Amino acid sequence: MAYNPEAIEKLKAQYIAVKDVIASRLEEFRALWKSASEERLFAEMAFCLLTPQSKARTCWSAVENMVRDNVLLTAPHDVIESYLVGVRFKRNKASYIVEAREKFCKNGCRIRERLSSFSSPFEAREWIVRNVKGYGYKEASHFLRNIGIGEQLAILDRHILKNLKLAGAIQEVPSSLSRKKYLEIERIMTDFSRLIGIPMPHLDLLLWFMEAGEVFK
Repeated sequence: MAYNPEAIEKLKAQYIAVKDVIASRLEEFRALWKSASEERLFAEMAFCLLTPQSKARTCWSAVENMVRDNVLLTAPHDVIESYLVGVRFKRNKASYIVEAREKFCKNGCRIRERLSSFSSPFEAREWIVRNVKGYGYKEASHFLRNIGIGEQLAILDRHILKNLKLAGAIQEVPSSLSRKKYLEIERIMTDFSRLIGIPMPHLDLLLWFMEAGEVFK
């Protein structure tokens, strides 16, 4: 693999500058799994259903507004859709939220109970991809990381892929990600994190920070 030494040094320098912020954010994610309400966990599930091809802050604002107005767990499709201002494909994504709610929260949310039944986050991700409409590997990885149980999973969005290419970890940004390709790049990213001495969950947020300019979610 032809790594880019200059890009790697830039990564390491940037990591020193934001390491504490990243560590704090990851601790916030872990705290959700330990003590957050089921509604709070479902809010993260809804957020990750909204993020494809939409701005993260716009999506989180929509979720926060639904939580504030007490509609996320109760409102019908048209009401959910009305909150998705600025979110692309909002009709489909409102349907995904309603369907996920039926699966996990029909008689009280049971997200923690369901996900605790899996032996690893990788197994949980496979189940989510197969059973939650609107979730591919990226979205499922994002959700599990955000609720504190998926730190070793790669969230391969365009920001991450672009910066992996700049560092020479991958030769090109793929036009699409099959399951095989996703898992292949995830393994490459894991090896790369060991090579440069930046833990996998930190590397994910670092690469996102370098593209977006903030450590968000």
